[in-house]
Amino acid sequence: MTDPQTLRAVEAVLFAAAEPLTPDSIRAHVGELDVRGALAALVGHYEGRGIRLVERGGRWHFETAPDLAHLLRRDREEVRRLSRAGIETLAIIAYHEPVTRAEIEAIRGVQTAKGTLDVLMEAGWVRPAGRREVPGRPLMFATTPEFLSHFALKSRRDLPGIEDLRAAGLLDPVDLAFEQLAVEKTDEDD
Repeated sequence: MTDPQTLRAVEAVLFAAAEPLTPDSIRAHVGELDVRGALAALVGHYEGRGIRLVERGGRWHFETAPDLAHLLRRDREEVRRLSRAGIETLAIIAYHEPVTRAEIEAIRGVQTAKGTLDVLMEAGWVRPAGRREVPGRPLMFATTPEFLSHFALKSRRDLPGIEDLRAAGLLDPVDLAFEQLAVEKTDEDD
């Protein structure tokens, strides 16, 4: 059991933080206390309350309980819909990161407009992730902790797999037909 002073210290640091914190950054404030134990205890303490302590991408923060979020909205949120190109680009980056524009275009089969990546970066879901060490040193892109938070993912491993997408009926029937043909052709070759 974590001592009450440790719980209070970790809680205070998280409450005052302007952005989500890693356990190491919390430890930088509170010293060599049992930060992980305190985080686990605080998660249980805030369960069922108006706020909760959550971990997204290895970073911890308080957030409003999802069933009460509507109480805090004063203005109507402006719904911005991503274009099909934006959704495809975001999915490619999420599943293949870090990835260059050329790799995105090779997977999509069409050229990616500069504005598509700009919209994803403006939304805070995509960030530059360095340069690939090849001729021309193209810029690579990766998802951000805000991407994980927005889609309620703890990590990229929580992204749905092919079986999950198929079960949800989200795969294009044409894609499924091509996949079935590939399986049948493999069976014939054996």
